[in-house]
Formats: sequence, C-alpha cells, structure tokens
Amino acid sequence: MPTPTRRTFSLPSKQGRYIDKLVKSGAYASASEVVRAGLRALAERDAAVERWLREDVAAVCDAMEADPGRGIAAEEVFAAVRARHADRRERSA
Repeated sequence: MPTPTRRTFSLPSKQGRYIDKLVKSGAYASASEVVRAGLRALAERDAAVERWLREDVAAVCDAMEADPGRGIAAEEVFAAVRARHADRRERSA
C-alpha cells in the first residue's frame, strides 16, 4: 500500500455528520475510509464521463460535421420538449 499522505479538510457539519453516521453504522472503519471510498467513486464517475465523451459524444459530433443536414433545429427540439412537458402536466393534473 502506498504511503498515506496526511491532509486536513474542513467540511460542512452536515457532511461531517454523514461521515460519522457511516462509521458508527459499521459500514466503514474510519472517516478516512469514507473519504477514500468517496474519492474512488468520484474517480470512477470522472472516468465514465471521459469514456462517454470519447466514445459517444465525439462520434456524434463527427457524424454531424460530416452531414449537418441530419441535425434538428434548436427551435424544433425545444418546441417538442415544451409539448411533451405540457402533455405530462395535463396527465398528472
């Protein structure tokens, strides 16, 4: 295991209480474990976003540049979203 680096952080009391709750529940042995788990989750999320950008978004961008005619005007998209939202509001009322 790599040599630990000591850090000092200030957290809002709500986050401090959450860490204490997780440790007290036995889910984690220490506050440091909670922070490490949170950082691992953040790193995984960042990697997933990076993968999505590289694999999906870049491909769509390239396809749009190759054939701009396949795009839909923003006004048309927003009109469809507004109509869908209005329809859902009507059905839930």
